Amino acid sequence: MSQIFPKSLYLHIPFCKRRCFYCDFAITTGGDRLKQQYVDVLCQEIALTVAATPPVEALQTIFFGGGTPSLLSVSQIAQILETIAKYFAIAPDAEISLEANAGTVSLESLQGYRSLGINRISLGAQAFQQELLDVCGRGHTVAEIYETVALFKLAGFENFNLDLIAGLPHQSMADWQDSIHQAIALQPNHLAVYDLTIEEGTAFAKRYQAGETPLPTDSLTVEMYLAAHELLPSAGYEHYEISNYARSGYQVQHNLTYWHNQPFYGMGMGATSYLDRQRIDRPQKMRAYLDAMARWQAEGIGFTVPILSDSEALMDTLMQGLRLAEGVSLNSLRQSYGDLLCDRALQILEKYIDRGWVKLIDLGNDSQIFLTAPDGWLFSDVAIADLYENLIP
Repeated sequence: MSQIFPKSLYLHIPFCKRRCFYCDFAITTGGDRLKQQYVDVLCQEIALTVAATPPVEALQTIFFGGGTPSLLSVSQIAQILETIAKYFAIAPDAEISLEANAGTVSLESLQGYRSLGINRISLGAQAFQQELLDVCGRGHTVAEIYETVALFKLAGFENFNLDLIAGLPHQSMADWQDSIHQAIALQPNHLAVYDLTIEEGTAFAKRYQAGETPLPTDSLTVEMYLAAHELLPSAGYEHYEISNYARSGYQVQHNLTYWHNQPFYGMGMGATSYLDRQRIDRPQKMRAYLDAMARWQAEGIGFTVPILSDSEALMDTLMQGLRLAEGVSLNSLRQSYGDLLCDRALQILEKYIDRGWVKLIDLGNDSQIFLTAPDGWLFSDVAIADLYENLIP
């Protein structure tokens, strides 16, 4: 099978005003001086990465994730994009995304981002009940969600996403349905709907035990998932991935790179690259990241990690691809990883085909394997864990 070259670039911008109570991402609350130092070092990493792995293809997607990338100034985002353009070709129709939080943008900053070529923006709304935002430590109001979306539209951002979280402490079904309806009313072209996960080391992990009050019961969170699965498609959103819904033509192209398990560049504190079957993680803490970049600059030694085995790469491809409604091509799997491993994976999944969670459809010259909606998606963790336990030596 011919080699696939990276066409996507992720840039981690770790700055936040505060850490949300559920968050375990690589973030910092550093001030203006640290922000500029970080931008300078990130630009150095772009140059160092290209020197180590020269690009072959033009970038089709660029994603500023975080953290809160909208805490950077327009000039700082410009500095990063100018550095990218110096070392990479960027496709004329590239999707260039930036994550933002309510209350962190102005019409002027949004117009500035637009002028730089950013054409997609993602807002972490999470909930439309002030008491739930406060429980999460979000640091913004419901009114600011509405104000920020209004600014998106004034600045010309037709392509914007809203994030919502189900399963929050004290969240009721009425709250959840209300959040969905309010989100729909704002007319985003994309919605990401996540289930709360209690991550070790977070404030939530210290306060709450999974499955216990005030967290919703497992049965209620299932009902919330099913409610989104019913309400959003009826409003014109395709449920194209386990947690993602889009109007026609607005599937997020950057994330499709991940879900198709294709290679990508990842840069910045806590970011991960996937290059030449290697998943390369950057340090999660600011000082460790800055020190690692300084060593790379001084000694010419970057990051080295083992190459994934065929079974590990197949596992990753199934774990990502089965998140998509379209599933995974069996012919593509066989070409990439061989019949023996693919037959083993099918054998593991056979019991879930019998349960109706997984389907294998004959397309004539190919077969497509996918999780059924919604049951297969609801029980996806069970099937994926089984694959991992029995496929990886």
